[in-house]
Amino acid sequence: MTASSQVDEETPLLENATKKVKRTPLPVAQFVIVLVLQLAEPLTSQVIYPFAPQLIRDLGITNGNESRVGYYVGLMQSLFFLTQALTVLHWSRLSDLVGRKPVILTGLVGLSLSMYCFGLSTTFWGIVISRSLNGALNGNIGVIKSMMAEMTDSTNIAQAYAYMPIAWATGGTLGPIIGGTLARPAERFPHLFGNNEFLKKYPYFLPCAVPATFSAIAWLVVFIFLKETVRSPISPLQFLKLRKDKSNLALQGVVGSQEPNANAVPTPDGPIDQEKPLPLWSLLTWRVIIAAGNYACLSLVDISFRAIQPLFYSTPIEMGGLGLPPSVIGKILSIYGVFNGLLQVFFFAQINDRWGSKNTFMFGIAAAIPIFMSFPVINWLARVYGMSEALVSTALNLSYGAIFIFISAASPNRASLGATNGLSQMSVSIMRAVGPAATNSLFSITIEKEYMGGYLVYAVLVSVVCSALYVASLLPRRMWTD
Repeated sequence: MTASSQVDEETPLLENATKKVKRTPLPVAQFVIVLVLQLAEPLTSQVIYPFAPQLIRDLGITNGNESRVGYYVGLMQSLFFLTQALTVLHWSRLSDLVGRKPVILTGLVGLSLSMYCFGLSTTFWGIVISRSLNGALNGNIGVIKSMMAEMTDSTNIAQAYAYMPIAWATGGTLGPIIGGTLARPAERFPHLFGNNEFLKKYPYFLPCAVPATFSAIAWLVVFIFLKETVRSPISPLQFLKLRKDKSNLALQGVVGSQEPNANAVPTPDGPIDQEKPLPLWSLLTWRVIIAAGNYACLSLVDISFRAIQPLFYSTPIEMGGLGLPPSVIGKILSIYGVFNGLLQVFFFAQINDRWGSKNTFMFGIAAAIPIFMSFPVINWLARVYGMSEALVSTALNLSYGAIFIFISAASPNRASLGATNGLSQMSVSIMRAVGPAATNSLFSITIEKEYMGGYLVYAVLVSVVCSALYVASLLPRRMWTD
């Protein structure tokens, strides 16, 4: 085998410099719509972060015990991902059959309605129900990744995933600004909302209404302009009829035809039909498991950082935090979003081409170690010198684009791309459900019991990063090929 015929993850886009493989242009109009779609989820998730600790205090469920705020904030953040973990695989597999567009439309409706409900909630159980509905009705994140992969090929997939964080960075920038600025508007802007009894009764409705309305507008854009990428979808009504007859459902592609065809790829277990979604058990290959496992580990590290960051900022200095108000927290998180977006758009594709997907992924994970070690240092500076330094981590997000390339390559066939992304997203949602609750609870326990001087939580998080690095080492140096 010649060197030019060897394709590995060190050169994921260009097979050989001498061949000068031309990069396929991205379908700009459809690609922009997909990016705009992705904005809905980070907006709805990030908007609550600046005011979440204050919301818990206002509800009175901690009875004034500041050390217990972290428990309830973590639970509130985890509910979305817990319910999403229970449903995201089903939504993704459904999108392989009925198409991406109907599932995306359903998810946008769920996002919009649940955020309106969240803003109108005045009890903790109201928040629990609205956040649970938010996660259960929204399976868009895995479906959108599948759609993006279907719009690209091996020459432009890294470029596509470099643009992908634009939406998350924009949502990560606008969400905290919206949440920090518009929360409790009657108090912050008395000349505008001081006489508005509705906003006095529901002080967090306005910041929640912004992403809810955006999701409603996005629904219209998708319905009118977005094109389906699944080659031969069945209609949702036809799918519901077929579910009444298990034999007909099988014929629709949950299992492949017994006779091989020209589109089948030989495997040790037999041919895989490239045009039909595979059953769930057929997706549980080593490369899918290792890609999904690494995505889950990355998400656990990332969500732990995102969960503890606003809690650290809002906790009083004498208790181990910085004592910052929601408006300042929103600005800091917004700056983080801007830096993250700039790094991804301008540098990810080049870094991935030069270092390879595995090295890029491991570098991003490793960058979390000095970040977690910096939290106690910053608190010490605030105690001794009164310096309240912001803490952001942009290198960690390089890992996302890299692992998305591995997940796309891991899919057994193109028709099962949605199910593969759904399986990966399910594992991620589990980690994101566990992460905030566990991290914030550990933060509260550490402060309350003063374990390791109140810094035990950071030692635990560093050990989590080290475990994630070990799992990352299992990724292949050569990118998977069919």
